[in-house]
Amino acid sequence: MTGWEALVLGLVQGLTEFLPVSSSGHLEIGKALFGQSEEDLTFSVVVHGATAMSTLFVFRKDIIGLIRGFFLNQTVPLNEASARSYIAWIVLSAIPAAIVGLTCRDFLESTFMGHPNRVGAMLLITAAILLLAQRLSSRSKPLNGWRAAVVGVAQAFAILPGISRSGSTISAALLLGIPREEAARFSFLMALPPILGAMLLEMVDLTDTSALGTSTGTYLIGAAAAFISGTIACKWMIRLVKALNLGVFALYCAVAGVCAMVFL
Repeated sequence: MTGWEALVLGLVQGLTEFLPVSSSGHLEIGKALFGQSEEDLTFSVVVHGATAMSTLFVFRKDIIGLIRGFFLNQTVPLNEASARSYIAWIVLSAIPAAIVGLTCRDFLESTFMGHPNRVGAMLLITAAILLLAQRLSSRSKPLNGWRAAVVGVAQAFAILPGISRSGSTISAALLLGIPREEAARFSFLMALPPILGAMLLEMVDLTDTSALGTSTGTYLIGAAAAFISGTIACKWMIRLVKALNLGVFALYCAVAGVCAMVFL
């Protein structure tokens, strides 16, 4: 992998992790465009770690408030729930993704890795999900345990490359009536356990490989690109969800999906 490829793929990872267009799907398409036939596990670990850091950076005040509220048994301004309840909802939402990731990971990798046309089909599904949320979002209702569990199930489906994690979770939250800004914040906070879990699984796989194949400087370029673009995309998406303008991303996913299926 060259420095230029690491820069582009790092930017793609950071931007698409938080925008509702599927980071895993875009990485597969990007690798196909660059002609990369083998996965660089070290690069995956690096960019996933950088993405997690961007989430921690953007939501550092919320995370500190949750940790403080957990030990002091306080409520948090996220939705006036107790910090302990909110953390429990985050953990609950991560369970479906953990089950799917641990049981179906190898099958999904063999099914989608190196098959950008299949990723394109999943992007079309993402477009449909976004359009559904755009048109059918319900009245304002508070986040609670069962709604967090439903959003967690939506996150589990996003393990499929091409199904957007943020798109599916935010759409599910909006359809359940969760207020727009809270839907975005919960979507990004609940992403931390799956992102860190995926990174740990990749690190385990990395211990089985002996050659990195890429210089440290190239990995640093990819990490920096993923962190900066992830930070920008995370902040942008929060503002975007307030306006509920998801139709633009639905159109983009539809066009990208068709192009992947036809040309790749």
